Amino acid sequence: MKLISWNVNGLRAIVNKNFLEVFKELDADFFCLQEIKLQSGQIELDLPGYYQYWNYAKRKGYSGTAIFTKKAALNVSYGMGIELHDQEGRLITLEYPKFFLVTCYTPNSQNELKRLDYRLQWEEAFYHYLEELKKQKPVIVCGDLNVAHQEIDLKNWKTNQKNAGFTIEEREAFSRLLNNGFIDTFRYFYPNQEGIYSWWSYRFNARKNNAGWRIDYFLISEELKPQLSDAKIHTSIMGSDHCPVELDLNE
Repeated sequence: MKLISWNVNGLRAIVNKNFLEVFKELDADFFCLQEIKLQSGQIELDLPGYYQYWNYAKRKGYSGTAIFTKKAALNVSYGMGIELHDQEGRLITLEYPKFFLVTCYTPNSQNELKRLDYRLQWEEAFYHYLEELKKQKPVIVCGDLNVAHQEIDLKNWKTNQKNAGFTIEEREAFSRLLNNGFIDTFRYFYPNQEGIYSWWSYRFNARKNNAGWRIDYFLISEELKPQLSDAKIHTSIMGSDHCPVELDLNE
């Protein structure tokens, strides 16, 4: 079973570049998107063989998520059921017989950490949301979680310690997930791999110089550990300031 997650930074823009070619080439069972930046009716994708699930932000041209899958879900939910956190289309949960699949676009704490307080409220709610799901069956979480967990996960960690995505608070929130039964699948396979990132700023030739951050993840419940086959970061795939990340599970 192949799962892909990709922050496309504007689906309409990337469809005019290479999205459909990449989509067909990767041929995933589940293809999860973040930051689609559109509303209902603004795009129509012909994806034969795939069910489509969309969660749009109320604010136009902002945030939003989608999942395209070959397997129809038993149930689908949008958001966490908390009005404060469900305005920006950041979460989709699909239920299947043996697992839940959650795609998430975590709020960015923004310049000067203007939104850090809200981000930490989100993290608290998201943690409890996942805990409730885990009580029912194993969980797969993917998406742009907007945090580089360890120093190894970004190029210039020393100069970013007080910047959005690498604050102590954000990193501790991520650690809390790992300490409570989730596995960072890329680090499971490649615990010491340096220089592999999933996001690069559009400024300062960051991608050319590989001055990036690993902020896109697949996390799985411990119960799914025996099914782990591989995890990949497709650094050569262009089109967005993020690249796709992949999880392979044996069924």
